[in-house]
Amino acid sequence: MRSIWNGAISFGLVSIPIKVVNATESHSISFRQIHTEDGGRIRYRKFCELEDREVSQAEIGKGYEDADGSIIPITDEDLAQLPIPTAKTIEIVAFVPGDRIDPLQMDAAYYLAASGAPAAKPYTLLREALKRSNKVAIAKFALRGRERLGMLRVVGDAIAMHGLLWPDEVRAPEGVAPDADVTVRDKELDLADALMDTLGEVELEDLRDEYREAVEEVIAAKASGEALPAAPEPATGGKVLDLMAALESSVRAAKESRGEEPEAAADVRRLPQRKSARAAPKQTTGKKSTSAAKKTAAKKTTASAKKSTSKSDRSTKKTAAKSTAKSTAKKTAAKKTTSRKRTA
Repeated sequence: MRSIWNGAISFGLVSIPIKVVNATESHSISFRQIHTEDGGRIRYRKFCELEDREVSQAEIGKGYEDADGSIIPITDEDLAQLPIPTAKTIEIVAFVPGDRIDPLQMDAAYYLAASGAPAAKPYTLLREALKRSNKVAIAKFALRGRERLGMLRVVGDAIAMHGLLWPDEVRAPEGVAPDADVTVRDKELDLADALMDTLGEVELEDLRDEYREAVEEVIAAKASGEALPAAPEPATGGKVLDLMAALESSVRAAKESRGEEPEAAADVRRLPQRKSARAAPKQTTGKKSTSAAKKTAAKKTTASAKKSTSKSDRSTKKTAAKSTAKSTAKKTAAKKTTSRKRTA
């Protein structure tokens, strides 16, 4: 890979000669500007406004336009001699945990390659130190006319550097979140979690740029004079108003796409609508049941008491009759005895 920057990593008093190469590449399709009437290429030519002629790339340099419109020439040698240590050096200033870096700050990625045999030992030392510490290195470096922040981390057996934006270059998310006061129910969160679990994980290597593939098919068809590929039917679904129903359908569709059997019942059971108090049927309350039970018990107790009283009355009458009979018999016997004595 062709290097875009040569310098050294400054690690305390250790200097590691390195070369910087791009870690990423773009596969997007490039288009040329053409004249639509005849297909001719539209080109931008570089003219010198003083001489009114086209100039070559070798004749083009850098210049800073001052407030009064005058141009101050700046050469590559001027930039190379800047009085800062990061002009040709990636200066490590700190080691921090990786989660301290806000992903919003991350910019382009580069690989840092050891430059020559003498750099192999200190390069390996820095790589292994980063591995063992589970930290990343924060560095400052100068590239393309400006000083930048960088984050060094281990990728495989190499050291990679991510360009970082300065903190004041990241905008605050003011006015981005919804202004309305929205309440999310636990059941909705449960369905969202179920959808996330159903979608699961994915190997990033399996993802592909379908847009680029479709553009390539169109280009190939037009180049060969064939008919263009048919566009897919647009989705006919209207605006979704029921969030719960949308989540349920999403979970079901995700399971079907993975070949899983969808559940027979929906994940959410809706509560029946409440009826008005007038239309609601009367229900027997606990109080009425208790009152009825008390009345029944009271009737049984009264009946039992009446039966006991009746038996008691009957017994009393029988006892009284027996006593009367005995008393009468005694009186009769006494009268007979008295009459016998008088006759004698």
